[in-house]
Amino acid sequence: MTFTYAIEHMEEDDDTAKAIPPWVELEYAHMRSLAGPSSRIHFTALSAASRSSLSNVFVPVDGLANADCHSQGVLALMKERGVPLGKVCLLDPKAEKGLAPEDGDGEFEWFLFGGILGDDPPRDRTSELRVLGFPTRHLGPVQMTTDTALGVTKKVVHDKIPLDKIPYVDFPTIRFNPKESVEMPFRYIADEKNEPILPPGMHKLLHEDLNKSFDF
Repeated sequence: MTFTYAIEHMEEDDDTAKAIPPWVELEYAHMRSLAGPSSRIHFTALSAASRSSLSNVFVPVDGLANADCHSQGVLALMKERGVPLGKVCLLDPKAEKGLAPEDGDGEFEWFLFGGILGDDPPRDRTSELRVLGFPTRHLGPVQMTTDTALGVTKKVVHDKIPLDKIPYVDFPTIRFNPKESVEMPFRYIADEKNEPILPPGMHKLLHEDLNKSFDF
C-alpha cells in the first residue's frame, strides 16, 4: 500500500533567505529513507529560495520515497489533488488518541506533519493546522524530530508496529570524542545497538556546531 506524507514547512522562510538551514535539509532528506520506496512525500509552503536549496533532496533515487516540493500550502495541494480534509491525519502532540496500526488500513490517505517537530522547547506550531479541523493522532508524550516522527508513523501504519513496541532512545548523549559530547532533547528510533537513528551527516553537523559555539 502506498502512503503519502505531507510536511507543511513552517520555519521562517522567504525568498531573501540564503539557504535552508543544513539540519533541516538533512532531516528532510532522511525522511525519504525512513518512508521507503512505496511512499510519497510532499513538502509544502516552501519559498523559491528553499526549493532551490533543497533541489538535491528531490532527485529520484532507487530505494527512497519519491518527494515533491511545492510553493503552495497543504490545503491548496489537497484541493488540487482531491483529498478531503477527513482523509488527512494531522500528527499532533496534543491529540487525544495515539496513532495505531489500523489507522493505515484505509481511514486516512495522507499523514500531515506541521512545522519542525524538533523545537526545544516546543513552540506548538502545529496549532496553526489544528484549527483547520483535521483528524488528529499523537505519537507519544516525548518530543521528536521531524524525521523521527515520520519514521515512527511509517512503522505504525505501514509496518503495523504499535507505538509502544517501537524501540526508542530518549534524550541521547551524542559523543564525538572522550572530551566532547552533546545531549539531544528529543526521542529517536533506536537501532539494533540501542543508538539513536540520526540523519546521515547529522553527527558531523552537530560536532561542527559545537565547535562553533567555542569560537571567539
